[in-house]
Amino acid sequence: MSEQKQNVNSTLFAKENYTWMLIGGVIMAIGLFLMSGGKSADPKVFDTTEVYGTTRITIAPILIVLGLLVEIYAIFKKPKAA
Repeated sequence: MSEQKQNVNSTLFAKENYTWMLIGGVIMAIGLFLMSGGKSADPKVFDTTEVYGTTRITIAPILIVLGLLVEIYAIFKKPKAA
């Protein structure tokens, strides 16, 4: 009868999965923060170096995609057998 009994209190993810999900969320939040706008000294003047800087165009999207990949890893990672 003990073979038929399954672990009823099992959760969908283990603690390690949630840790990886949190890490992925933090990486994505950092990417979004880097992509956010800054305040210009003179709002009447368009500064291309602020808008089209390396941080906003390259680094921030890479961090967001990296965070999404970490999230996918966290979802598909199988918990260790106890």
